[in-house]
Amino acid sequence: MEIARVVSTRSSCLRRQVGAVLVKNRQILATGYNGVPRGLRHCEERGCLRAELGVPSGERHELCRGLHAEQNAIVQAAYHGVAIRGAEIYCTHQPCVVCAKMLVNADVVAVYFAGAYPDGLAMEVFEEAGTRLVQMD
Repeated sequence: MEIARVVSTRSSCLRRQVGAVLVKNRQILATGYNGVPRGLRHCEERGCLRAELGVPSGERHELCRGLHAEQNAIVQAAYHGVAIRGAEIYCTHQPCVVCAKMLVNADVVAVYFAGAYPDGLAMEVFEEAGTRLVQMD
């Protein structure tokens, strides 16, 4: 989890810094942090539309210019041709439902997370899929 916390310091998000680390057989496969796609201006320069509109945390993900840490970890693995089937992920925060669906489809078998996130549907997705969930301090 400590590595996920360090990865989160790379985040360019103005609202929440999140880090994720995909691991299999005790080896790091890929990392990710929340932020805008490669080549786009960071939110620090452009501003945060969600903050400007007063969108509460856990709602209207499509209004964010950035990707979540879990999404970036999956993309990084794919970009470098690293198979993540059967991996586990360590996240500084509970994944949202969009990330939950992606992690389930990528066959990530366990999610270790620290901070809570207001998305009960994500927890239902993980439970129904049989994904092991472990909340850590």
